[in-house]
Amino acid sequence: MAQSRTRSPLAGRDNFRAVAPRIQDVARHAGVAIGTVSNVLNNPEKVTEQTRLKVEAAIAELGFVRNSAARALAARRTDTVGLILIDIGNSLFVDIARGAESAASQAQLRLLLANSDSTRSKQDNYLELFDQARVAGVLLTPLEEPLDVAQAVVGHGRPVVLVIASSADPLMCCVMVNEELGGYLAASHLLQAGAQRLVFLAGFPELRLIRRRLAGVERAVAEAGASLSVVDAPDLGIGTGREVGRELLSRSVDGVVCPSDLLAVGVIQAATELGIRVPDDLLVVGYDDNHFASESSVPVSTVSLPGYQMGERAIELLLEEIHSPADHTHRAVMLDPHLIPRRSTLRSQL
Repeated sequence: MAQSRTRSPLAGRDNFRAVAPRIQDVARHAGVAIGTVSNVLNNPEKVTEQTRLKVEAAIAELGFVRNSAARALAARRTDTVGLILIDIGNSLFVDIARGAESAASQAQLRLLLANSDSTRSKQDNYLELFDQARVAGVLLTPLEEPLDVAQAVVGHGRPVVLVIASSADPLMCCVMVNEELGGYLAASHLLQAGAQRLVFLAGFPELRLIRRRLAGVERAVAEAGASLSVVDAPDLGIGTGREVGRELLSRSVDGVVCPSDLLAVGVIQAATELGIRVPDDLLVVGYDDNHFASESSVPVSTVSLPGYQMGERAIELLLEEIHSPADHTHRAVMLDPHLIPRRSTLRSQL
């Protein structure tokens, strides 16, 4: 006689993937309409507390997870904004992210963070990814032009705001820094401290913002009747500052303006190797106010940019365009830097 066997409901469980519960399953389990579940998820003020608790219990029991992608497709955008930074290792960009996150959170928006690592292909890939994810908008600390992929995102109806943009773009709002003022402040500080033979260490001289900082340095030097030499450098790193510093410090130099704190630290290291005392024999000023600048062996005077404020202002501009696209006018917001004097330029402290 053939024996009958009852198959366990768990048999073969490893050979298939359980079907995720749907909103219809939640409605059936809670004994309510699908629209009621939708209200609990999106407009809880429209349902009674008893109904809300019943639906939330069903959601928990079934393990229901909202399909944000489907919701975005229906709404044509999410409640998320993207932020693409050039270099997450630079504390200036961390400050921008913190300001943006704070402002986004107050507006009940979530922030997705990406790091382009100063690479155009990564920047463009993240722009395309955020576009496909239907984010509400994108904040971008851009590399130099062209910005064709960002402009394509705008063409798809998704606003983009440029942060630390080197130039305004008619298709996008921008948060900019008065870079010429920054260079002027740096050079004026050295000149007032007694330097007369200045060098501007121009890392990435092809960048527009570096050229603007140089223009400010040149203006301050011309007003003081001092001398200025410009030395090109391949990048803005400590190693470059140390290497180029060894060469330029063999000249008759008493003040160095660096367009980054990393370069400034490298120059100070080169000076130490050569027995040149900072600030007794040489004054050095950096740029960006990276957090390590105040903690190096010789704390670095620097031009500080308002990173947190830039992030906040960028979100404000983005929100204006999201909520009132028809009435929105693209504009550039210009913020001023300020100088923070530290030991690398303060001879009176030694």
